[in-house]
Parts: sequence; C-alpha cells; structure tokens
Amino acid sequence: MSPQAKRQCVTYLVAEKAYSQRRACQLVGIKRSSARYERNQKESEAELRKDIRDLADRHKTYGYRRISVLLRREGSQKINKKRVHRIWKAEGLQLTRRKPRKRRYGPKGEVIHKAERRNHVWSYDFLEDRTEKGDKLRILTVMDEFTRESLAILVDRSIPSAQVINLLEWLFLVRGTPEHIRSDNGPELVAQAVQEWLAQHACKTIYITPGSPWENPYIESFIGKFREECLDRYLFENVQEAQKIAENWRHEYNHYRPHSSLGYLTPVEFARRCLKIPIKKDERVFPNKQDAPILSL
Repeated sequence: MSPQAKRQCVTYLVAEKAYSQRRACQLVGIKRSSARYERNQKESEAELRKDIRDLADRHKTYGYRRISVLLRREGSQKINKKRVHRIWKAEGLQLTRRKPRKRRYGPKGEVIHKAERRNHVWSYDFLEDRTEKGDKLRILTVMDEFTRESLAILVDRSIPSAQVINLLEWLFLVRGTPEHIRSDNGPELVAQAVQEWLAQHACKTIYITPGSPWENPYIESFIGKFREECLDRYLFENVQEAQKIAENWRHEYNHYRPHSSLGYLTPVEFARRCLKIPIKKDERVFPNKQDAPILSL
C-alpha cells in the first residue's frame, strides 16, 4: 500500500470511526509525521497532471515512459520521467500486468540475416480478424526490420498470391527493392508465382523453420502491437472501415508513436536519421489522421 493510500485510511478512521490519530496510525502502520504530511503542489504540476491524464486516456496502452516522451515532444518545459512516474502512480494509471508467456526451453534461436541497414531485410506476414457480424478479415502486414517502419497494411476478405505480388510491386516502386524478405511458410507466401516474381526482381527470400515464429521476431512483435492497440479496440463494420482504421493506425505508428527499441524515436525519425535527413520540429507532431492515405489495391 502506498503512503498516499495509508494517509487516506488514517483520514477515514479519524473522521468516520472516531479513532484518535495515534491509534489510526498504529492500525494502518504509518508514522504520525507521515500521516500529517501535506505536499505543496506546484501550480505547473496541476497542468502537468491534466496533460498526463489526457494522454493516458487517448493512448490506453502507453506506459509512463512513452507518455514522458510525448510530453517532452509537445511541451516546452523540461519533463523528468521520474516525475511523470510519480504522478502516474498517484493518479492510478498503472497498466494491467500482462499474463506471462510460457518460457521456451532449449537453445536460443538467432535471427538469420539480421538487418544492418534500411531496405536490407523486410518481413511480411498474415493475420486474421472478424467484423462485428463475424465475417472473416484477412490482413497482410509488411515492415522494414531495420527501421521498424510499417510499409503497408492490406485488409480484404481474402488475399491470394496475385494480390500479394501487386502490393509488393507497389512497395518496390515507391520504396525500393529490399535485398531479402523474410516470411513464414504460409501458402500465399511460398506460392510459386510469388517466388518467381521475387527472383525476377533480385530479392532473396528467407523462410523460417515451420512452427518457429521466434525466427521472425520483428513482424511478430509488430503484429502483437497492432492487435493490442488497434484490432482489439475497434469493431469493424466492413472491409473498407477496417482498412481505413488500420491505415490510420499505421500512420500513427510510423510518425507519432515512440518506439522503445529505437531510443524512443518514431520509425520515420529513425529512418531519416539513418539517411541523415534533418528532422523539423513541426514534423514530430502527429498530423490529422484524416490526412493519412488509404491503401487500395
């Protein structure tokens, strides 16, 4: 129990149960000097508390570290993450603890051909979701493993190999051809047409061992974030609505969401730093989500 909660218990016992302060402190297990302590709240902290609550309400899955980054990015005053953590706990904004995953025993798997630069290794994978009526949604995600940029999210009823090729062709034109592309052994990804098309464009394939998703950790981690922050929070009426919401979230992920593996830069900021492109201050602010492009193939 926190000191603040103990002080509240003492106040309740004294006011409602007519206990003496000495007796109430003995029952709760707190010193009387601590029970009488009243912190002088700075005028600027009331505004900071409001900003933290607003950001926490807007981003339900963000912890205090990401909130600290967003506050430093949007505000002019210096924000210490320890101060944010103190206010975070006082406001009761702690995230629900995740259920620990079962530990995998045996030799630790290593990522084959780990990305060393932009467009070195891409990875792509499928996942499924449902509309509010129970209709199946098939989703294809593509990302750059080095910059962690989400290159595309395509939603449809079904995505055959021809549609996979159309998406990759569009990405190769606007982004450039990667040296390798990593995937599992799904039927759409190991199709002969996809393999031949990739070979024609000098893109080598890396297929993970069947039943070993830990060999493709970057896309699996991205899919987990995508599910938690987008798919699990919305009910989709149809494919078009799911595509629009997914594309807006992808834009937020690339341009606004601080990434802990990139030193709390966004993927776009990290990619520009790798290319030595200066980052303007106004480009760090997330623009209107309605301006995000909608992918249609």
